[in-house]
Amino acid sequence: MKIDLTQDLFSREKYLSKIRGFYHECELIKVLTGVRRCGKSSIMTLIMRELIEQGINEENILYFNLDKKPYISINTADKLDALIEKNNTAQGRKYLFIDEVQNVKNFEPVLNAWREEGDFSIFITGSNSYLLSGELVTKLTGRYIEFNILPFTFDEYLKAKEYFNKPLSSNPQIELQNYILEGGFPYALKLDAMDDKRTYVINLIAEIFDKDIRKRVKIRNKSVFDAVMDYIINNFGATTSINNIAEDLAKNGINVKRETVNRYIEALVDAKIIMPCNRFDMKSRRSLSGEKKFYLSDLSFFYALNTDNRINFGPVLENIVYNYARSLDYSVSVGRFGKFECDFIVRGTDMQYAYIQVAYTIALSKETEDREYRPLESIKDNYPRYVITTDYLLQQRNGIKNVNLMDFMSKNERF
Repeated sequence: MKIDLTQDLFSREKYLSKIRGFYHECELIKVLTGVRRCGKSSIMTLIMRELIEQGINEENILYFNLDKKPYISINTADKLDALIEKNNTAQGRKYLFIDEVQNVKNFEPVLNAWREEGDFSIFITGSNSYLLSGELVTKLTGRYIEFNILPFTFDEYLKAKEYFNKPLSSNPQIELQNYILEGGFPYALKLDAMDDKRTYVINLIAEIFDKDIRKRVKIRNKSVFDAVMDYIINNFGATTSINNIAEDLAKNGINVKRETVNRYIEALVDAKIIMPCNRFDMKSRRSLSGEKKFYLSDLSFFYALNTDNRINFGPVLENIVYNYARSLDYSVSVGRFGKFECDFIVRGTDMQYAYIQVAYTIALSKETEDREYRPLESIKDNYPRYVITTDYLLQQRNGIKNVNLMDFMSKNERF
């Protein structure tokens, strides 16, 4: 099975560094999830390259892309099992990579059986909502580890442009605006014309609906689904609830049950188009039910569906910070402290917290500065507190760190 080592791929070190410790782990199936076209297959190819560089023989690497010939007809568990068996000829540990595994009905028992052989390190990717949803937990009996892949975050966008010799401004604010309008899908970055980038994302949205959502969710009226999707995308970063959405749609003549709104939103979350951000009460240390925010896995979803290129920096910068934090494996919530709210509470895998306010600038007025600092000043614990802006003249106040967004992310800093 020849592994293509000639592809010109940007190294997604942010994700490879998380997966490396599991390359040779046979007990856990490695599952790469993420919105369609975010770069999962490229990361899989990069892993195979690294294994070969480590001295693993190519004959010990089994790679099947079930979306491409000659494996496109592999659509049943028996066919998948027979394919693996036929290619299981090498001695020692084998490395099994399966792209678009959801094309096989009931693939889970097959993978579990090969995992139990004890000498298979298994990696899978897939774009179908079924694979991306929580049902995988029970189907693979908990013997897996998930790596959530996002389109390029701002730091990756800058490095990828440099890698592919794309024009790169010396002014970080210009590059930030380019990133906002272009988005972070790897293939879109290779396209030069903005119209081509938008066309690519518009077609991607249609592909996600046809291949990932419609096959899983019963949608009686496509126009109603589109109305719910457009509402969520156009109001990203705004606090909302199922009731609010249904009521606002009704005002525009679209009558839809709350249960239907909830089902459609769950489908958009499963397909990784949107990501929920719950509100968290610091006093009770509990998530608050009802209202929440939704952020986009990529800002290009908004700009592809809107002809207006004006940037509302409030929700846009929040979205960029949210995705950046998620790419570093922080859990992210909106924080409430009595009468105050802060944009984000992030919690790392080490269970350490940080508090974040996000603003385009706090340099224009004392009122704006006070508005951003006041919620953080009300926090009495000793976890780090940040005001993230695009300002270059930074103002530290009462132990709160004021950091420049572009500088912070380009250095891949952690909170």
